[in-house]
Amino acid sequence: MGSMYYIGLDVHKRKISYCVKDSGGKVYAEGSLPATRADLDHWMKALPQPWSAAMEATMFTGWIYDHLKPHAAALKVAHPLMLRAIAAAKKKNDRIDANKICDCLRCDFLPECYMASTAIRERRRTLRYRNLLVRQMVQMKIKISSLLMEAGVNYNKQRLHKAGYFRELLATNPDIDEGLRALLRQCRETVVRLGKIESALIRSLEHDRLLAERVERLMSIPAIGQITALTWALEIGEVQRFSSIKKAISYCGLCGAEKSSGNTVQRTPLSKQRNKHLQTTLIEAAKMAPRYSPTLALLYDRERQKGNANRATLAVARKLVAYLMSVDRGQCHFLVADRETCAAA
Repeated sequence: MGSMYYIGLDVHKRKISYCVKDSGGKVYAEGSLPATRADLDHWMKALPQPWSAAMEATMFTGWIYDHLKPHAAALKVAHPLMLRAIAAAKKKNDRIDANKICDCLRCDFLPECYMASTAIRERRRTLRYRNLLVRQMVQMKIKISSLLMEAGVNYNKQRLHKAGYFRELLATNPDIDEGLRALLRQCRETVVRLGKIESALIRSLEHDRLLAERVERLMSIPAIGQITALTWALEIGEVQRFSSIKKAISYCGLCGAEKSSGNTVQRTPLSKQRNKHLQTTLIEAAKMAPRYSPTLALLYDRERQKGNANRATLAVARKLVAYLMSVDRGQCHFLVADRETCAAA
């Protein structure tokens, strides 16, 4: 078996730039090829063996990673924010980027990021598509309200999106003319259609064999519903990759960044380097959690007394992350300790 060859890939929509080097840093080959599976197969046949490759995380990385992985001795994905050597370069092009990624891989300086399995990524795509549908439904509902307010139509806000009340409003209200009635019906039909698609997507994930048992365990936690459990399972992937709860909290975007220099320590607001899907879902769950858990209600009240409701919500969200980590790692249902044990502790 010969020495290892290292490949740096700069991935784009239509083209992939590559640089192949041996262990000593000598360039074996470099160039570019079209970003298609057939061209990748033809290119791999000419590569020296064995080889390992690295590429930057982009929206095109997934299918290329899956296509190359069976043929590579090792395949890594680099964290884009950590590749400062490329971003800070005075001269930057695809050939140089591929060369630097190759050097980072060869010298073991590559800032590797986690790459979920293909099965998890496929199901995560479904869940994120469902989130898009929900946002569109909310936009349509807001548009219905806006159209009625523009025309000066009085309506019951709590019942507006109920099918029976909506039909009655269109049929009996004299302030709604024919043109407005057509727009309102179209908006309502869009909401109903999106709702049916969203329900079908959730049912498909709910009955998925890969997720069913894990989601059931996570839903044993108070205030953790189906969507929160699915979001945690699909966005986290393998929970073992987090060595501590603090790292999981940081990944979920529930803590601020820290900038320290000398004796100066500065804490910033919530960091933008986070998983935005988990952050949004956990904060929404934390707002409802005090209604379902006395323990979380006490935590919220204690933090709320310090004068900031948002900080209290974040404290509850961090506690939910601790619960989720514990259940997911232990692969057991959530158990509430009795009051006497809590008092003794």
